[in-house]
Amino acid sequence: MPKIIQLSPHVADLIAAGEVVERPASVVKELTENAIDAGSRHITIEIQNGGMSYIRVTDDGCGIAAEDAETAFLRHATSKLRSADELASIHTLGFRGEALAATAAVSRVELLTKTADADMGVSLYLEGGKVVWKEEAGCPDGTTIIVRDLFFNTPARMKFMKRDSAEGAAVLAVVQHQALAHPEVAFRLLRDEQEELATAGDGDLRSAVYQIFGRQTANDMVAVEGKWDRYSLRGFVTKPTATRGSRNFQHFFVDGRYVKSRLLSVALEEAYRNQIMVGRFPGCVLALSAPDGTVDVNVHPAKTEVKFLNERDVFDCVRYTVEAALNKTPGSPEARLPQQKPQPAAKPAAKPDFYRTMSAEDFKAFLNAQEKRPVVAAPEVAKKVMAPEALPVAEQICVPQPMPRPAPQPEPSPQKDDAPWRIVGEVLDTYIIVEQGEDVYFMDKHAAHERILFERFRAQTQPVAIQTLLSPVSASLSPEEASAVLENLPLLETFGFALEDFGDGAVLIRGVPAELGVEEAESSLAEIAGDLLSGKRLRADELRDSVLHTVACKAAIKAGRHTDPRERETLVREVFSRDDLKYCPHGRPICIKLTRQNLEKQFGRA
Repeated sequence: MPKIIQLSPHVADLIAAGEVVERPASVVKELTENAIDAGSRHITIEIQNGGMSYIRVTDDGCGIAAEDAETAFLRHATSKLRSADELASIHTLGFRGEALAATAAVSRVELLTKTADADMGVSLYLEGGKVVWKEEAGCPDGTTIIVRDLFFNTPARMKFMKRDSAEGAAVLAVVQHQALAHPEVAFRLLRDEQEELATAGDGDLRSAVYQIFGRQTANDMVAVEGKWDRYSLRGFVTKPTATRGSRNFQHFFVDGRYVKSRLLSVALEEAYRNQIMVGRFPGCVLALSAPDGTVDVNVHPAKTEVKFLNERDVFDCVRYTVEAALNKTPGSPEARLPQQKPQPAAKPAAKPDFYRTMSAEDFKAFLNAQEKRPVVAAPEVAKKVMAPEALPVAEQICVPQPMPRPAPQPEPSPQKDDAPWRIVGEVLDTYIIVEQGEDVYFMDKHAAHERILFERFRAQTQPVAIQTLLSPVSASLSPEEASAVLENLPLLETFGFALEDFGDGAVLIRGVPAELGVEEAESSLAEIAGDLLSGKRLRADELRDSVLHTVACKAAIKAGRHTDPRERETLVREVFSRDDLKYCPHGRPICIKLTRQNLEKQFGRA
């Protein structure tokens, strides 16, 4: 065995640098965090060649005293920590004391800094972690750090760097995160002498979202704010109609620090359950405040991963606060029409009052039954877990009455004179046109009916009524699908299916839910079998909702089928009398709103 030796300080510094400084974005992150901790109100970041050849961070913070300038570049040197007891209640972004030392170890660094009570500042130059010279300098209050030739003395690290454009994009992402976490600080990023980003630093998070992501993204987001036990949450989440194809637009912050957390992501997505399509993901800018001693931020060298002492409380805080915010938002997105040339501003149109005023605590009260979280694997252990008595029952705020299906009527049924809306008609046998105040709504009748049925099924505490088929239907399923269905017979019987093992893997359908047409029986069962075979491990309530999605979709009024006036009025009345019917279970909007102002712009009247 080779002899064990102690590494030289220089080699040890290079190893430490590798843990903290992975790329130019790492340097920018550490330096901007130091600037924020120094109380800066304005921070300017300049980079060239993606930050590989030049990084400059200038702030107007408290500065560094001349006698402390060299000490600041020693490993584990810090002004933010004095004892081990303080580790549990740290309130700054950086305290490891390795950022400056690690950066200086693999680059050429120049420091220019001055405190408010000093007549002169100090200039310091280091190369490879060694101080080359130090002298007095005239400079404004605050600190400027220039980092040149990153990894000049570790050429092996250079081959892992990406193109300048990719490294520059990573720097931009870091600055965006800092600006979102600290909207009270004005950030400015210059990339190859071109301004890439600028925020106002006015303390308004919505303003920061607007300046970073643009107007459309800001308009597509809903404000979130609430408290849960000792935790508080604020920020913005995307509307269900503005979801993304990946989780890349999920930005979480814990006590002012950008973090990546599977727990927070799952809690966010749970709030959107039954409101967005499969394969779509909500976006967010959410800031969580946690009590001292309940978050460990030092589980990763870059401090982007955290551990929570009370994961259940954190999960509930995010889920129910976001869910409450989503249910306070208007129910209908506005139609997006082609842009016209600017016209004089018109008086804003009146908006219908589709708001709910429920707190996060209220949501937990009426959804508490869904918090039973047995994990089942489809189909092996589903049968023994999915017994009807074990199924969680969701309590609903407003339980809709069964929708009548009257025979076609030759004339429209009269509406009440005091009705707050008027049905104009139906187009393409799919969309019902409704006038309300100064707005016109296009209602997708299939989406609306599907949501109504889904909520009614979920609210039922008794098994769904079964309609027995005069002639049983043999379902043409694959052996795997048939096995999945037979393993979950108790679950399917609860939702109105009367099924029987017909031998050799075949399934005989003897009854279907009362709302489901006979012609839909086989295709519905095939879809349910596909969900059971999806390979995902679903909780009991998730699998239940998956079955109800299919049943509601198959039973709902079909697009392309003309509805008679009475049926149409019943549907509209149900939607416009409730504020919880906004999206179908797949996330498509039920109504699209066209304001009078937008319509008049199209005709040049505004």
